[in-house]
Amino acid sequence: MDRKYLLEKAIRVAKLTRLIAKAIDIFIVACFSIWFYPLGIVLGIIYISICDGMSNGQSAGKKFMGFAVKSLEDGSPCSYKQSVIRNLPFTLPLLVALVFAIPGIILGAILGVVLIGFELYLLYNLDSGHRLGDVMADTSVMANDDNFAGVKNRKTSWWTSDTPGSI
Repeated sequence: MDRKYLLEKAIRVAKLTRLIAKAIDIFIVACFSIWFYPLGIVLGIIYISICDGMSNGQSAGKKFMGFAVKSLEDGSPCSYKQSVIRNLPFTLPLLVALVFAIPGIILGAILGVVLIGFELYLLYNLDSGHRLGDVMADTSVMANDDNFAGVKNRKTSWWTSDTPGSI
């Protein structure tokens, strides 16, 4: 029996589960946008910006799927500031579409496809499974089971790591 195959399968499942969690959050934004249009778009942007900083680092989707966003600096739950930085690849296209009306919708859609495509590329091609937002905000998504002691004891962040591969 090849154990590496089992590990790779578990990592693929975790990545897919993260995508499902984000899809739940995007569904909430879509509901806000449709039900409370035009104010709903602004509410959706606010929600997607701060959702990972709410409820101990859990957005609604992450809470449903059993994940939490933790800071790699000290292992604490994701702050609102980190959440805003972490979700910029999702909020920037929405802001462009909101501010620039008709041409903004086209530009926002193009920007959204590019940024989300890059996010998916990183998620599936980095060994750590981090996406662009995680790297920008120095965060990581983990199972919400308090088994992140290694992160709590880290003394370095993404930007100051001396040991290669110690993410």
